[in-house]
Amino acid sequence: MNIPLAERLRPKTLDEYLSQDHLVGKHGTLTNHIKQGFIPSMIFWGPPGIGKTTLANIIANESERPFFKLSAINSGVKDIREVIDKAKKSGGLFTTRNPILFIDEIHRFSKSQQDSLLEAVEKGWVTLIGATTENPSFEVISALLSRCQVYTLNAFSKIELEQLLQRAITEDDFLKDKQITIKESAALIKLSGGDARKLLNIFELLVSTLKDDESIIITNELVEQSIQNNTVLYDKTGEQHYDIISAFIKSIRGSDPNAAVYWLARMIEGGEDVKFIARRLLILASEDIGNANPTALVIANNTFQAVTVIGNPESRIILSQCATYLATSPKSNAAYKAIGAAQQMVKETGNLSVPLSIRNAPTKLMKELGYGKDYQYAHNHENNFAKHEFLPEEIKGTVFYEPGNNSREQAQRDFLKNRWKDKYDY
Repeated sequence: MNIPLAERLRPKTLDEYLSQDHLVGKHGTLTNHIKQGFIPSMIFWGPPGIGKTTLANIIANESERPFFKLSAINSGVKDIREVIDKAKKSGGLFTTRNPILFIDEIHRFSKSQQDSLLEAVEKGWVTLIGATTENPSFEVISALLSRCQVYTLNAFSKIELEQLLQRAITEDDFLKDKQITIKESAALIKLSGGDARKLLNIFELLVSTLKDDESIIITNELVEQSIQNNTVLYDKTGEQHYDIISAFIKSIRGSDPNAAVYWLARMIEGGEDVKFIARRLLILASEDIGNANPTALVIANNTFQAVTVIGNPESRIILSQCATYLATSPKSNAAYKAIGAAQQMVKETGNLSVPLSIRNAPTKLMKELGYGKDYQYAHNHENNFAKHEFLPEEIKGTVFYEPGNNSREQAQRDFLKNRWKDKYDY
């Protein structure tokens, strides 16, 4: 049988759909929308393999609307416009049953690609349903996000995954003729990482390796012995996702470019989103390098912009260049520590008053109240510096920023000692 088990078991109605009761249960939000005949544009946000595409198909079927589908991985602005033109012809501005345009992995669309959707959504030529595994607040442009409802889809629970396995052996035309008993399911569920599609693919692979003339009893030991996973083990949503990105960041922080590119390769081969990697490099450039080498932040920011435009597979080269540059750069967490110390002071002391001398004084009354009085304008003094206390009276003289022990920040320390000897002369 050429059709995969996950596809054979794909639900076709809301009654068949497993999980997401808050959306498609008896009183779920989407259930009510379908009953009322009103389907807003929306974004489905959740981990892979939880039925985002399936749910979009069901909504189209049960609301009797034309359905158009694009994948952000291989579609451009031209493809979007072609689909919108088809949708306009199949629907219409003055009908409540305008076509549904489903875009899988919408977070992979560039800003210009997302911009090309705005008019169609605004004028009601299509009802947009986007699916993303990334936080739409970061990955979907605000203009498009404001026109859509965002619905969070939850990962399958262990009970729901077990129900899915039971459905497979009792309802699938191919499997129900076999004598299959699932005695233990923990290994299957662990390998799936909560991804229903992956669970069914693994289960089908397991069953296909066993003899047809025997009754099949699924145990954890059988799964571990039979499933030979020759692909790179990397779960983008589970514990290993966080372990490997942690190893990557710590390798760069520890100035080891070799380990950095190894862990980078693990993530790339595992299918990690390049923007996620670039975003972590951007944070590291400030947190762990900071003023020891301010150019690091510029390079990391350009790296993020570049991989957003370039995509795979070439982004690996850009990420490697950035990772090795950051790994071989001098390190300092002085800026990171400074903001942490300042935030702690705010928590401890509350909202201390701004000194009158540095308050804004746009009105006559404010000036009469002493706002801005005795302020020393730095550019009116030698070396563009006038010694003045800018902190509230209660914490005056406090030092939050301690330059690090490197050549660039030593120059900053010398600068500060020259001007604030009482604070930095030690």
